[in-house]
Amino acid sequence: MHNWFLCKVSYQKMMENGFQKKVTEQYLMDALSFTEAEARVIEEMRPFISGEFTVSAVGRARLTEVFFNDGDSYYKVKIHFITLDETSGVEKKTPAQMLVQAGNIKEAIAVFEEKMKDTLADYVIVSVSETAIMDVFQYTDENKESEVNDD
Repeated sequence: MHNWFLCKVSYQKMMENGFQKKVTEQYLMDALSFTEAEARVIEEMRPFISGEFTVSAVGRARLTEVFFNDGDSYYKVKIHFITLDETSGVEKKTPAQMLVQAGNIKEAIAVFEEKMKDTLADYVIVSVSETAIMDVFQYTDENKESEVNDD
């Protein structure tokens, strides 16, 4: 199970016109805690940012699943899983949010549908919207990989 944290990083970015502008970018981190998410975003961003930068916010992202694909944007897909309460016969809708990497909204819906085709649950897409997330960093256990290679 992934724990997703949305981290906001503020820094001075060199614009195309040669001027510097303070920007705040969002990154999604897979981490065990707020502290680890902050440490990992600093580690990931340090090689790409010259000068000082700050992690201005770290918050939990309530995502059920993240679907990776080719594309330079991330789209939030809000859905409702539909279940039927057999005792009362009432239809119940359970909300969920998923993130899809794609090039545009149409592609995001196609990727989402492709990834969900094997699910047995009925669902309906409520909304699809582009996010401001610049990149997603999944957790990788580098220590475990080095232990495997040492044997």
